[in-house]
Amino acid sequence: MAAPEIDEKTRTELEAAAFRKLVEHLRNRTDVQNIDMMNLAGFCRNCLSRWYREGAAEKGIALADPDAREIVYGMPYKEWQAKYQKDATAEQKAKFAAANPGH
Repeated sequence: MAAPEIDEKTRTELEAAAFRKLVEHLRNRTDVQNIDMMNLAGFCRNCLSRWYREGAAEKGIALADPDAREIVYGMPYKEWQAKYQKDATAEQKAKFAAANPGH
């Protein structure tokens, strides 16, 4: 079955709905560490917030990194780090370094 024809406005609304669900899911999955996301998927919450900020910039909207991160994390980034971020293990760091040289 072929995908239905979707007009641009509806496509944008569907993409926005999917984005909101992804953000909600990531806010609820505080057990999932960003380094694990990077190692498995090549992106993390910080990437998502950066893409959001870049999208805002394309529309002429100045959005600071901390504000974009708060949109994704649902709280100030430093607060999220203090509550949920764990120290990365040597194995996680090695996997990250191998997959992201120079990052």
